[in-house]
Parts: sequence; structure tokens; C-alpha cells
Amino acid sequence: MPAAAGVYGWYFEKAPYPELAAGRLLYVGIAPRHMANRISTQNLRKRVRYHYRGNAAGSTLRLTLGCLLGIELRRVGSGKRMTFGKAGEAVLSEWMAENARVCWIEHAEPWTVEAELISQLDLPLNLDQNRRNPFYSPLKELRSQARQRARESAVSA
Repeated sequence: MPAAAGVYGWYFEKAPYPELAAGRLLYVGIAPRHMANRISTQNLRKRVRYHYRGNAAGSTLRLTLGCLLGIELRRVGSGKRMTFGKAGEAVLSEWMAENARVCWIEHAEPWTVEAELISQLDLPLNLDQNRRNPFYSPLKELRSQARQRARESAVSA
């Protein structure tokens, strides 16, 4: 994986949810992100590595996958961040190591193609810019319910 700018896509050998097909592109992301007044310091290698090894607070893909797999979301630290806790994140990392496959293409300004990819492809795990997807509402609700349950529970160590 290059330490370069580009677009990455995620496939899964085993679908993370019964309504989703295995072995097909389910999510795309970009690195770096273009924000109002700056460009993030991310690159493909850093971003994909974080999706594989990070936590749900820093990866919308991890948050989505964990929720789809039924892993309990928890408030951690000061109580403002939400992750799957140490054990849950480990379970998710293991599931991803067994099932997730990523591809990429280098692109100097990936933010210029992200919206087009999301609008032209069926990407059920992308929420941003993807309201037209039939899986958008069920996924948004599933994530919302997981967050609500976490807010109603005690903060984990």
C-alpha cells in the first residue's frame, strides 16, 4: 500500500450483514480529505491501516462494521468517545483480517472523484453523500440505536 493520495475500496469475503452480498465492493474512502481550509495529512497507507487496526471513534467503516456484526458500542475514556472497547475492537480486527479485502488507486486529488463514485456505484456502507442507497436508512438507524444504547450505559475503562 503506497504512502500516497488516492481512493480505496473495501470488499468482504463474508458479508457483515445478511442483506449485503459477499465478494462485492461495499465501501469507498479517500485519503487525504479536503477540508474547508486545509488538506488532511492522511495517505492511503495510514488510512487503510487505521481502518484495520484503529477504533470505531476514528473510522466510520469500523463503526459501521461493528454495528452490523452486533458488537456492543461503548463510551470510553471521558465518556465522549465511542468505540467497541478493547475486546470488541479486537473481535472486529480479527473479523476484518479474515474477511476484508481492500483495493486502491492513486489519485493526486481524490476528493474530486469521491462524490462521483458514490453517486454512480452501489455502495451500501457509505453514508455520506449516499441517501439514495436503499441500505442508507436501515444502516443509519442501526448506528443510531448503537449510539443510544452506549449513551445509556456506564463509561467503560
